[in-house]
Amino acid sequence: MQSITYSRNVFLSVTDLCKNHCGYCSFRREIGEAHLLKRREAFRLLARAAEEDCTEALFCLGERPWEVPGFTDLMDDAGVSSLLDYLVELCELALELGLLPHTNAGVLENDALRRLQPYNASMGLMLETVATVPAHDLSPGKHPDVRLDHIARTGRLKIPLTTGILVGIGERWADRERSLMAIADLHRAYGHIQEVIIQPLDPKPGTALADSQAPSMQELCSVVRMARRILPSDVAVQVPPNLVHPLPPVEAGANDLGGLSPVTLDRINPGRPWPSLEVLRACLKGYALVERLPVYPQFIQRGWHGAKTRELVAALAGEDGLRKKKYIC
Repeated sequence: MQSITYSRNVFLSVTDLCKNHCGYCSFRREIGEAHLLKRREAFRLLARAAEEDCTEALFCLGERPWEVPGFTDLMDDAGVSSLLDYLVELCELALELGLLPHTNAGVLENDALRRLQPYNASMGLMLETVATVPAHDLSPGKHPDVRLDHIARTGRLKIPLTTGILVGIGERWADRERSLMAIADLHRAYGHIQEVIIQPLDPKPGTALADSQAPSMQELCSVVRMARRILPSDVAVQVPPNLVHPLPPVEAGANDLGGLSPVTLDRINPGRPWPSLEVLRACLKGYALVERLPVYPQFIQRGWHGAKTRELVAALAGEDGLRKKKYIC
């Protein structure tokens, strides 16, 4: 029986302030509405996630919020003097409560990556596309060269990385192929890509792409098949089961469902709740759902996960590098 992996996580939105203005995003907030996660709320969510037997703490934030006027006031209100120091503090708290951090903080300099690396089992940055699309006209951090450079630098630092592409944001079919080939080339160079998300556009009211058509299932499955053909076999292909029915993409070659949270919403797509394991079991009859950690087994074997995470990884991982206590459907 073919295995389909997933992780059990909690999604912590550290801040929704963002320098970018992407044409499809409903996560970003303006300074008067934006938040910075406070310590008490972080502890509450992490403690609840530990009670729910989660293993992954996903820390997500807008891109370079410190460059947005007014962010200092948010930090002062939360009692935070440095966002990077605060991210480290949150990662330490997660580890103390038995959760492995996975941080997606946008494009960072090497000094910041090195600072976060010891406290993270893995990290993330979506490539999205190598194309220049109108949806990114007001998003300097989404320039393809900037994203590819960040991914390359995480490879040189031996950081296990989750990346992916967005489907339906104005890119052409050839752009999708070029994006996947660029990711494959980076993995061949550095060996650090653990999974590639094939994420369809979910048009949201109030955004520039609100009236755009989401990719059809047929189109999405074609992208999944192309990804499986282009990407090296040790790179997982992930589809988000809160955005699409998972069976057709799995039949097309996807083998991971990403993080499923019993605690929090998908803050990027808050109107799309996570399906329960029972629902996924019914959707994916004939497949075995197997829980993994936020760092894949091959990177555990290499010791590439952060030094501060190794004791907890050793406690949570079985001999196969997957979650010791597996949820198999």
